[in-house]
Amino acid sequence: MAGPRVEVDGGIMEGGGQILRVSTALSCLLGLPLRVQKIRAGRSTPGLRPQHLSGLEMVRDLCDGQLEGAEIGSTEIMFTPEKIKGGTHTADTKTAGSVCLLMQVSMPCVLFAASPSELRLKGGTNAEMAPQIDYTAMVFKPIVEKFGFTFNCDIKMRGYYPKGGGEVIVRMSPVKQLNPINLTDRGSVTKIYGRAFVAGVLPFKVAKDMAAAAVRCIRKEIRDLYVNIQPVQEPKDQAFGNGSGIIIIAETSTGCLFAGSSLGKRGVNADKVGIEAAEVLLANLRHGGAVDEYLQDQLIIFMALASGISRIKTGPVTLHTQTAIHFAEQLAKAKFTVKKSEDEEDASKDTYIIECQGIGMTNPNL
Repeated sequence: MAGPRVEVDGGIMEGGGQILRVSTALSCLLGLPLRVQKIRAGRSTPGLRPQHLSGLEMVRDLCDGQLEGAEIGSTEIMFTPEKIKGGTHTADTKTAGSVCLLMQVSMPCVLFAASPSELRLKGGTNAEMAPQIDYTAMVFKPIVEKFGFTFNCDIKMRGYYPKGGGEVIVRMSPVKQLNPINLTDRGSVTKIYGRAFVAGVLPFKVAKDMAAAAVRCIRKEIRDLYVNIQPVQEPKDQAFGNGSGIIIIAETSTGCLFAGSSLGKRGVNADKVGIEAAEVLLANLRHGGAVDEYLQDQLIIFMALASGISRIKTGPVTLHTQTAIHFAEQLAKAKFTVKKSEDEEDASKDTYIIECQGIGMTNPNL
């Protein structure tokens, strides 16, 4: 199993935890021993943070691998994968580290396990600098399932910055291989809906104000659609700590999904939080792509593993996406091309087609 170690420079391009997630997942899947150096080299707190460490440990446990150099603050790790196995796996960031990012690193791996898996992920569910769990459940899930698998995402407890304390259980069965996807026809927006939430001691009025401000902002640009944003008070037994935020989703006639979200912060007016989420959504609807800026990079690893040619139409290609492509090419040897969309309706817009010839990964256990 152990060939020569693949060397990954963790300081290039996006230079953050994402390089670690993509490279360890691919290392695990392909049985490639890995060394990552200069981990998060340019960040204000360089090296591994608790959430990166718990993600690494989870991947190690998923495949009975060996991990060296894995401690807080470490800027170099060595990982030697073995056979991926199903069953129950737990990862706990013990902080508000994102459960969604834990899901990003572990999900591709368990798709190619020998048996069904249950991932118990603990940390922040609605945290900064990461997708909110509502995004994962409402946007990522239905789109990524087009690759030909399904998963169940059970939100047991919500957790917020700084305490975390959230828990999500993900259940999925392995697949023989992944189908390629084609997300290039955006269609027209048919529905806009969402949720504005408060948890803990925050007054319900905050949720209502976020929702109302977001609706007003969207109505200025999209007048002919009913915008349904529900204000929600998270039940006490389903939320740990205090938090607030909003996610708004637009659905199109072809089944594309776009989102804008924002989290409340101390001292920031609720209206401002609602407007920020609305503006992010509207920006994602203007570029003419069929996926939003957050989904882009999360689809790359699945495109790389799929059997056949995948195509997605996007707005401006993010640094996260460029980074994911770089490592999918380096490690998996998938072939990507990124070019400006040639459709007439995209002529005035910043719209791109990302195409990938997947490697046709097959599950050796099935």
